[in-house]
Amino acid sequence: MNTPNMSARLGAEFLGTFWLVFGGCGSAVIAAKFISQPGSFSVGIGFLGVALAFGLTVLTMVYAVGHVSGGHFNPAVTIGLAVARRFEWKDAAPYIGTQVVAGLVAGGVLDLIAHGKPGFVATGNMAANGYGVHSPGDYSLLAALAIEIVLTGFFLYVILGATDKRAPEGFAPIAIGLSLTLIHLISIPIDNTSVNPARSTGVAFFNGNGAPGQLWLFWVAPIIGAAIAGATYAIITGVHREDREVSGDVSAA
Repeated sequence: MNTPNMSARLGAEFLGTFWLVFGGCGSAVIAAKFISQPGSFSVGIGFLGVALAFGLTVLTMVYAVGHVSGGHFNPAVTIGLAVARRFEWKDAAPYIGTQVVAGLVAGGVLDLIAHGKPGFVATGNMAANGYGVHSPGDYSLLAALAIEIVLTGFFLYVILGATDKRAPEGFAPIAIGLSLTLIHLISIPIDNTSVNPARSTGVAFFNGNGAPGQLWLFWVAPIIGAAIAGATYAIITGVHREDREVSGDVSAA
């Protein structure tokens, strides 16, 4: 199978990252706390719905364009795969740049749509990640740092394992999407769940309210977690697939 050219791969990464940020954060901003009228009772999707939305964005886009770019949609994933020698370092910067731009575009479109509701205020209401006073459950910086490292690490372990040739063929996107759903079910109350610097960056500046100042953590912690997983996966599992890039056909890699 021929590897798609870089422009096609970056286009696929843009689509996938846009869909992840727009769909996942959009579910939180628009649908999580929706109140019906008349009656004034909640018909929102809540934490469970938001978690499913994030998982479904990844599942659908890995099936849709994973065969083009590998379906990273996340700077931490790109770096973790490069550390694992499953992705070329020379291609990491274009992937990461595209993912960040896609996240910002998605955040901008979401901000535009959300302002279509009279009285909407973006400040503090754009599903930004945060700790301390900006944590949904008032969790500390240390708690956010630890959960982001652990969960991003396990996300990479799932990606590396699900794309192993010995895994059931064609089911990698399901495992990856469900793992992201589980990750959100665990950590939304802690910091609104990042495990993805592009997702965090995409809404932080529209959200304001301290999110830009705390953005550093949601770059540093996911990258650390991904790098640890990338460096240790082969050691732990005994599966050495270095130099086999997770790109092209992610379901059969």
